[in-house]
This record gives sequence, structure tokens and C-alpha cells, in this order.
Amino acid sequence: MNNIIEETKFIMKKYNIKASKSLGQNFLINEEVVNKIVECSEITKEDLVIEIGPGLGTLTKELLERAGKVICIELDNKMIQILKERFSLYNNFELINNDVLKVDLQKLIKNEKQTGKIKNAKVVANLPYYITTPIIMKLLENKLDLNSITVMIQREVADRLIAIPGKKNTGAITYSVYYYANSEEILEVPNSSFIPEPEVTSKVIKLTIRKEKIVNPIDVNKMFNVIKSAFMQKRKTLINSLNNNGILKNKEQGIELLKTLNINENVRPEELGIEEFAKISDKL
Repeated sequence: MNNIIEETKFIMKKYNIKASKSLGQNFLINEEVVNKIVECSEITKEDLVIEIGPGLGTLTKELLERAGKVICIELDNKMIQILKERFSLYNNFELINNDVLKVDLQKLIKNEKQTGKIKNAKVVANLPYYITTPIIMKLLENKLDLNSITVMIQREVADRLIAIPGKKNTGAITYSVYYYANSEEILEVPNSSFIPEPEVTSKVIKLTIRKEKIVNPIDVNKMFNVIKSAFMQKRKTLINSLNNNGILKNKEQGIELLKTLNINENVRPEELGIEEFAKISDKL
């Protein structure tokens, strides 16, 4: 059964499955999109692939053909039975029934690499939209031993994640992603590519984890605290935001600080690059 639409409908009928709204489920039925995700992930037999929220296993099937091992992390108990039965004959398939935010991914990757067969770890997923940001931040901030993260997410979120800091669509999360990874847009996915159709358009993006740091602030946590505080009141100037959120003692301190860095005192947070934020946090 090559046709993904027919296959998906068949599985949903067989197991009496309806997409769960609360879990943000939309089943991918576009073969072209599946192929593109797998292709741009550049998976080989030396790779461990962690798939988050595999659902009915549409993407899983293709990943298993190419990867050394695929570990699927699925929260929905109804999907567990389907995935187990569907991929029971694959010896490179493992299934974890849990919330990905509670799974020790570092340990998972380390254990697989110790077998000697796995050299790289990659995340490939069609992420549930309601929890996209916490998942991506966990993957990046936990400094996991990953090569890349290829995910399909809501278009608006994707645009913010892969924006260049200081340019259009910049938000606090833009700087985090930019600090940890090189990002690229792979393709836009219309809502007709899913059952049921979501109300939003999706995008596939790829984050390649940086080997070298792009900036070296004295205290990384301090830098991100400054960035987060700056964007809490995005419509205000940087000085007002940092002052209102207790980062500055007073506005005068901010004016003096920006002056020494040759930054306009009326600058807004989204106009600054990550280098400027690193310098500001170092001065503080």
C-alpha cells in the first residue's frame, strides 16, 4: 500500500483512531513532504534518530529504512499499540511511551553511542504545535550530543525560530536558537497535507548544532536573562524594558552603558544582534 492517504485512513479505521485535539495531533499524508524531511535529515546507518510524537508512524517507516536505529518517543497510549504492531519486525526500532520533556535524552544518546554502531544522533519529528517551543528549547539548552534537529512546526513559530537576530520576526527565542544552531527553512507545508487539516500552515526547518560558539559572553545565563527581560516588553525601548524588569539600577545606568558601546539609547530589543547583547551582559 504505497499511497500514504489510503494507508493512514486504513490504520485509523482499523484501530478506530481519531486525532486527539488536546495532543495536537494531525496525521501527515503528503508523501512528498515525508520524503523531503527524510532527505534533508541526511540519515545514514551510523545515525541514531530520535523521533518525537511519531503518531501513526508515517515518518517512522521511512526513518527505519535508513537509520542505524530509531527511538520513538510517544505520549499517546493509543498510538503505542499501533506502532508496536506496525514495526515489530524491525530490529532497529525502539519505543518509549512517555512525555519527551521527562525523558533523559542525554543518557539515551550516550547508551546508543557506547554500542559502537552509532556515531551521530539526530532528531527528526513532526512536532505537536502546542508544545513546540519547550521541546526545541530542551533539545538545545540541555546541550545534547546531537548533530541536527529537523522538525515540522507551525509556520509563524518557524519564522521566529530561524530569523536572524536583529532582523524581522526576531523574538527572545530567536537568539537562543541562533546561539546553539545554524538554521534553515526546508519547505512550507500546506494544511491540506494532514488529516484532519490544521488551521495553520506548517514549515519544515533544520537546525544544525554549532561546533563553535558564535559569541563568548562571560556568563551565558546572564546574557539570556538580559535578552528575555528585553523582550518582555518588546514595544518599549531596550533601556525601558531592562529598567522595568530590574536588570538596570536606573535608566541613567542604561544610557551610560549603551553610550560606551556606541549603541543608540532609543534602540529597541529586536534591532540588536546577539553580539550586542553579549557585550551588554558583559558590561553588566
